[in-house]
Order: sequence, then structure tokens, then C-alpha cells
Amino acid sequence: MTLTLNSPDFVHNGPMPARLTCDDRDLSPQLHWSGVPAGAQSLALIVDDPDAPDPAAPRMTWVHWVLYNMPPMATGLPEGVVAHALPPGTREGVNDWGRTGYGGPCPPIGRHRYFHKLYALDTVLPDLGKPTKAALEQAMAGHVLASTELMGTYQKSR
Repeated sequence: MTLTLNSPDFVHNGPMPARLTCDDRDLSPQLHWSGVPAGAQSLALIVDDPDAPDPAAPRMTWVHWVLYNMPPMATGLPEGVVAHALPPGTREGVNDWGRTGYGGPCPPIGRHRYFHKLYALDTVLPDLGKPTKAALEQAMAGHVLASTELMGTYQKSR
């Protein structure tokens, strides 16, 4: 079985609704996954935008959400999930706003892509504190059993 990730809020390569963005309620999307491989000890989720600040001339990847040590038996996250409602054992890293939790799409110009990347790991990671995406990726190195991604797009209506 292949690891898959989807959302009832948007289809892969499709537009994300405004309620998931800074233009509206800034809610995290509802996510569902399946096909977690046998032997997985934890899951990690990274949401980022490689089109910052301008898709015509991207200069950086902006990180929107970092989660790790989600239990492998978890099958998703509800829309608008907050820290105390995350699956037991889940830890949060910091996004590029310098805070934990979800920070929705907020592109200054153009249509951006938002990659929701799910990883199945062969270990439960040590307490990394509140890691950045880079620190989490370093800790995950050599432990990824499977990965998948769901990409949504967003452009502000002006």
C-alpha cells in the first residue's frame, strides 16, 4: 500500500479556499492519509511554499507548518486543529513567522504553491524542542520509510 495524503478542502494542484489563508480565518486544512507502512514509528508533516516572495522570481521557501512525532496510527488532522487537539505525542516546530502552529497562505504577489509533505519514519524522534524545518529534516535523515505530498495553490484576490 502506498502512503497517500488528501484533503476535502482542495484537490492536488487545485486552489485552496480563502478560509485556510491570512485573507480569512487562517485555518489549517483538514488532512487525511492512508497507507502508512508497517514499521513506521512516527509521522512528520511539513507545509512550505517554494515560491516566496514572487513566483516569477522565487528567492526562498517559506515554511508554514512543522509537526513531528505524530503517532503512526493517526489517520489525519481536522480543519483548524490547535496544539491541544493534535494527536497524542505530536510535537510542533516553528514556522517562518517564528511561532508554532499553522500559518496559512499569505502570498504578497502571484499564485503560490503550498506543499503539504507527510513522512513516515522508522523511529520516534527525540525531543527537538521547537525545530525549524531544516532541523527536523536533519533529524529525519536516514529514517524516512515513505513520503507523499499534496499541493494546493493560492493567489490573493485584490
